[in-house]
Amino acid sequence: MDFSSFPLDTQNCSLELESYAYNENDLMLYWKNGNDSLRTDEIVLSQFFIEHFHASSGLAFYSSTGWYNRLFINFILQRHIFFFMLQTYFPTMLMVVLSWVSFWIDRRAVPARVSLGMTTVLTMSTIITGVSSSMPQVSYVKAVDIYLWTSFLFVFLSVIEYAAVNFCTTLEEMRKMKRGKIPSTFNASQAMAFDGCFHDNDVELTHFSRATPTLTSDPRAPDVRPPEGTRLRRQRSVRENVDLFVSNSYMIDSYSRLAFPLSYLLFNTIYWSLYS
Repeated sequence: MDFSSFPLDTQNCSLELESYAYNENDLMLYWKNGNDSLRTDEIVLSQFFIEHFHASSGLAFYSSTGWYNRLFINFILQRHIFFFMLQTYFPTMLMVVLSWVSFWIDRRAVPARVSLGMTTVLTMSTIITGVSSSMPQVSYVKAVDIYLWTSFLFVFLSVIEYAAVNFCTTLEEMRKMKRGKIPSTFNASQAMAFDGCFHDNDVELTHFSRATPTLTSDPRAPDVRPPEGTRLRRQRSVRENVDLFVSNSYMIDSYSRLAFPLSYLLFNTIYWSLYS
């Protein structure tokens, strides 16, 4: 049996009927009505349902005794998927969706987000271990393995995403301290003792008045406006892009709220279209 598409697989199983005591000169076996000779309406299997079957006959040769008549039945068996949906796929989907809740939790709530991330990772590990112990032990990758490990990757990336958010937040506050925007009486170790990062309500930022540009009405000043139809744009360097993310670490959560669900939806669309 080929389990590469397990548990969304279809198996072709054969049944052979033959007499080992009488050869073709003594006994002839044949199907009286072809496929109508068999009735599978009352056959109920725990993991499969019979999708199709085909009856045929033939001869088998043995060098010591001669030719023997043989009957064949080929069954096309489709595996029931509802059991695996309840035991494997639905819990896995719920764990992946649960890991996205951390994107809506405040980035300063380190215990809440870390606990949620580690719980979902450990739960996914338990699901993978339980499914692997009950599955056929084969040396190739099955369809359920692809789904489980991809879902585990999504859960793991949600934990890594918060690690990046927390690092950028801490780095941003350290830069504020170096710029002198935090008073000297500010105790950084006490602020970070509870959740591992600084708090905005403990930081007193200096207010800067926004400078208003002055317009000169000197008629002798040359007109340096670009010609009509052109647009001037300065491209940011890699360092400036990194500084932008560091100074706006909340943007990582905002992008993740959209990127993770869309990516997982795309994965499910491809997965179920290929194997179902």
